[in-house]
Amino acid sequence: MAQKTFYDVLGVKRDASEKEIKSAFRKLAQKYHPDAGGDENKFKEISEAYETLSDEKKRKEYDQMLMFGGMPGGGAGGAYTYTGGAGAGGWSDIFSSIFNGDGAFGGDWGQGFGGMGGRAVNRVRKGEDLTVTIDISAEDAFRGTSQTITYRIPSTGERQTVSVPVPAGAVDGGRVRLKRRGEYGANGGERGDLLVITHVEQHPLFKRDGADVTMTLPVSVYEAALGCEIEVPTPGGGTVRLKIPAGTQSGKTFRFREMGAPDVKRRGRTGALLVKIEVRTPDRLSDDERAALEKLRDADHRDYRANVDRYRAKM
Repeated sequence: MAQKTFYDVLGVKRDASEKEIKSAFRKLAQKYHPDAGGDENKFKEISEAYETLSDEKKRKEYDQMLMFGGMPGGGAGGAYTYTGGAGAGGWSDIFSSIFNGDGAFGGDWGQGFGGMGGRAVNRVRKGEDLTVTIDISAEDAFRGTSQTITYRIPSTGERQTVSVPVPAGAVDGGRVRLKRRGEYGANGGERGDLLVITHVEQHPLFKRDGADVTMTLPVSVYEAALGCEIEVPTPGGGTVRLKIPAGTQSGKTFRFREMGAPDVKRRGRTGALLVKIEVRTPDRLSDDERAALEKLRDADHRDYRANVDRYRAKM
């Protein structure tokens, strides 16, 4: 009885289009996938067939082998199990050369046929890793959360649902790796992983620098000049009292240790909260405010631009 070709395995014609091959594989994969209660050996067989026929170079090599008359006893598609000889090296050597990337006859002869990427047809291979991106709020990134997602397996088209644990302190562009939730392996190889990339939404007040959290705190020119105390929010949902000394300048930064975000790289550590002062000058004044400020200005004899004047005098 003649052995089946890869076309027979997928149930398509020799001139089948790439779309037809892909469609046939998906239907068979959904039917025979082990996770769906199907036949594991059958699934391996259709996976091997699809691996070759879905790749333009591999399919060309395979078709050329069929043109040589196939293997002893009939078809060439069952070549991964054959033995025997056909000339000096034997048909098994020829087919092995193809799937090892050496062409049908190895050496210089094989250059005319292209390669197969060096992969043997029965080689156990782990599935590819898959990548998805999820959006999380800045608050959830600070405290940690979990998110249920649904994604598609490319080889079979099936959709799978998984709960993704997002650690406290998650950062924008961070990755959560879920073992063996990616693409299916070939020939008994284990599944790849699922890489979940976290996209953290911008917080209206806080900015991240790793585990450290920065914020800008606006104060009036009067508060900066006279000094004050202000309740400042923290990423953890609480508040901290900040005492601003009289004469504080714009750009002054106050540091609160262990009031930032949890450090995902160093478990048990929390970053700092950095509060940067921004002195705001009123852009509109009442008549009384203007008069009071003019009086203060006229009474102020400090030289605020001494360095500037010295440099200008040298020009």
